[in-house]
Amino acid sequence: MMRQAIFLLWLAAAVPAAAPVQAQVEAQAQVWVQIEARPTEAEADERARAYAEVFPDVSGYRLSSGWYGIVLGPYGPDVARLRLRDLLGAGMVPPDSFIADGRNFREPFLAPGEAMRSPVTGEPAGPGTGQVLEEEGAAPGPEEAPETALLPDETPAEARQSEQLLTLGERQELQAALQWFGFYGSSIDGAFGSGTRASMAAWQRARGVEATGILTARQRAALLDAYGRAQAELGLETVTEEEAGIRIVLPTSLVTFDRYEPPFVHYAPKDGSGVQVMLLSEPGDQDTLFGLYDILQTLEVVPREGTRERRETSFTIEGRSAEIASYTHAELRGGMIKGYMLVWHPGDDERMARVLTAMQSSFRPFGDRALDPGMVELSDEQRRGMLAGLEVRKPRHARSGIFVDAKGTVVTGAGAVAGCGRVTLDREHEAEVVLTDADLGIAVLKPVRAMAPRVTASFRTDEPRLGSAVAVAGYPYGDALPAPTLTFGVLDALSGLEGEAGLRRLSVATKEGDEGGPVIDGSGAVLGMLVAPPDGARQLPAGVSFALAPEALAARLPELGILPRTSDGGSTLAPEDLARLGDGMTALVSCWD
Repeated sequence: MMRQAIFLLWLAAAVPAAAPVQAQVEAQAQVWVQIEARPTEAEADERARAYAEVFPDVSGYRLSSGWYGIVLGPYGPDVARLRLRDLLGAGMVPPDSFIADGRNFREPFLAPGEAMRSPVTGEPAGPGTGQVLEEEGAAPGPEEAPETALLPDETPAEARQSEQLLTLGERQELQAALQWFGFYGSSIDGAFGSGTRASMAAWQRARGVEATGILTARQRAALLDAYGRAQAELGLETVTEEEAGIRIVLPTSLVTFDRYEPPFVHYAPKDGSGVQVMLLSEPGDQDTLFGLYDILQTLEVVPREGTRERRETSFTIEGRSAEIASYTHAELRGGMIKGYMLVWHPGDDERMARVLTAMQSSFRPFGDRALDPGMVELSDEQRRGMLAGLEVRKPRHARSGIFVDAKGTVVTGAGAVAGCGRVTLDREHEAEVVLTDADLGIAVLKPVRAMAPRVTASFRTDEPRLGSAVAVAGYPYGDALPAPTLTFGVLDALSGLEGEAGLRRLSVATKEGDEGGPVIDGSGAVLGMLVAPPDGARQLPAGVSFALAPEALAARLPELGILPRTSDGGSTLAPEDLARLGDGMTALVSCWD
């Protein structure tokens, strides 16, 4: 009966042999079921030939980790999922088998179909050729690994008795193995309660055996053997980082220590694995923690899509795009912020889910020290951003804007938002474009969540005096500076170069980033919004700038329910007070792809 079942599974598995690795990742059209990995080619070749007596589509590849993988396939993704489910249900492949997309495959050591031939005679071997698995001397199949086959099987009562002899460490290791394979999701405490029993039963069902919820000695050995091999393939080892004060399990077959750049300890990809790890360690308080939470989300390795959770003393950030997936966790204890980040390609989700589980369950801050910011020489800019060696996500361009109400509504130039995939205000506040006027050259933005600007603009209603002093508040260097700057000049004319009534001509040196910012008089009232030179303007002398007049600027606001504040001027303010007003009413408008 067993022989018949094996033959039927072999018959169902028979598919045409596929071309090897050259099309591994070609449009992600084909995938494999990886059933085992061994540290040496000789061991992997022997195991692959044993599997070939049951599965004709076995092949083998050297993996990026340096181990040798044994795979079935290739199949289409849907077929692969069904194939894996059926094989696990029949107990014919190890419980840690998974679907692989081939990204980690290197050169083949056993081509598809090659394992079906005798390594001595070259003649076909396997089902249908007169050989059977029960034949004396036949290589063991995947369920007959020598380590576990020697153990006697047990009744549930006998299994419970042998289970009572386990040490606390052995019981915890079983829970960790069940967690590794996705059957257990609670704490690793060695207590075999209802949750552990349910996970044991689920593991047994996946193996196609009676789901008693009590593992026999043979089953425990099989589970731990698969767990050990899976961990060894990834090189999961406990790393104690003394400088950072962090102890954590890392995939040492996939990453290697690279450098210290406080607050990060960098582990770079190993042998093209595409996996990165960063440990986070720095002294600080809640403000530091929240600042780190904000700034990490500007990194290229932290895609915008994904869940975010910030609590009083910790945060977690998940990021995902078509090219990058990452998981970041940090926590504040005793004046120390410590955490970790794992970065990988989404095609490696299967393995990385297991790596992440190991990192999460093993992460332990220790000691009263964090990375010393002075341990390596960093520039002031690197130290200010705490992002040494990391690529920060940058906007396409950045301009300035004017806060016009207490909820954070902003008026800016139309060019500031042209072609943007999204827009932010003051770096972190998502905003929507609620109005554009191409004729006036303005756009109105509303933050998705209300802001509370320190100052809202007051637009001057009377005609200013020619030659009076003015100041432009803006971000001439985009987001390179933490606050707007004030550039002083003079009001030269109440119209444009060709008599345009809605423009004011200024004598002030400005940059592109200043466009959209307020032009204020000595009392702090807004005389207009800085705009780009008119289209088709000739090369102008240095220092010639233009502003849209306040009456034109405020004309469209009432239709949005915004009644701008007005002013008829007033006494001249001290420079520091003028700077405070300019700083408070000026927004940084960032355009992102």
